[in-house]
Amino acid sequence: MSTFQEATAVKAVDAHTYSGFFPPNWCIGTVPHGGYVTSCILSVANLHFSTTLSSLSQPHTLTLYLTFLRRTSTGPYTVTVRDTKLGRQTSTIHVTLTQDSSQREEVVGYITHSDLAIESGISLPTQWALSPPPPVTDITQLRKDEDENWVLQKDLPYASFRKASLNVHFYLPRKGQSEKSFADEWLRFPNGERFTMESLGYVADTWPQIVEAYRGGDGYFPGMEKPAGNRLPIFWYPTLLLNLEIKKVLPPEGVEWLFVRVSAKQIKNGRLDLEVVILDEGGDIVALSQHVTLVVGNERNRAERRHQGGGPSKI
Repeated sequence: MSTFQEATAVKAVDAHTYSGFFPPNWCIGTVPHGGYVTSCILSVANLHFSTTLSSLSQPHTLTLYLTFLRRTSTGPYTVTVRDTKLGRQTSTIHVTLTQDSSQREEVVGYITHSDLAIESGISLPTQWALSPPPPVTDITQLRKDEDENWVLQKDLPYASFRKASLNVHFYLPRKGQSEKSFADEWLRFPNGERFTMESLGYVADTWPQIVEAYRGGDGYFPGMEKPAGNRLPIFWYPTLLLNLEIKKVLPPEGVEWLFVRVSAKQIKNGRLDLEVVILDEGGDIVALSQHVTLVVGNERNRAERRHQGGGPSKI
């Protein structure tokens, strides 16, 4: 079983090419978890800016925008970097993740770096706050799973299918989520690893699935026609687009806890939007993320890959 640090390790092939390996325990079904893949790409960007572009002194990811063109798969991968715009304050690179000898493009996107430690300029109070506010948290009690408002989720739904979710501990409100359209959680790694800047991709895509909250007591969804044999549907939620904005630099040694709220504004025709807010223990915004996600049967996850336009389709 690969740890997060091991699973996101990348090495330079040359000044603009990097390689890594997707292990099975970071998958949803047979497909590497989208947030985990995002973390691998963040690792590539950090390595590129600390080596090839080290003279720029821009060590921090400011923004990331990824489009998931096709399903990734376990095994080796390659990320090719193109220096798109190099500037004094910010620089942007284009990344392309490919796999197999066919070099099929699976994930593409842009990443902008800067030095967030020396940012300067106007700062104004917006009075923004989560609404409704999450339950009060005592981190000392939470660490012992004795917080009066939060509890460790010990039995994850469809754990054998959603293996990537087993790599982190979820602490959810004891009284349940206050609304179906959003979910609050505290996260930490059970093996003692800490959340670093690279892990924000995984964190931004790791939470109780909003759609699942709408299941009725019989396990079906409102208005859903029951399939033959009354077999409960298991869904896969492939990400089409994920963007990330970093608001605060985490310390080099990382942090033990992060808070996440994920919310959906519309779930319609098998597609949903997701807005993600990541906070630290002190309530500061660490990162914001938005997703476009599909809702499809889990058989699509394992289906034989179809070749269209020179490569397998996303689903």
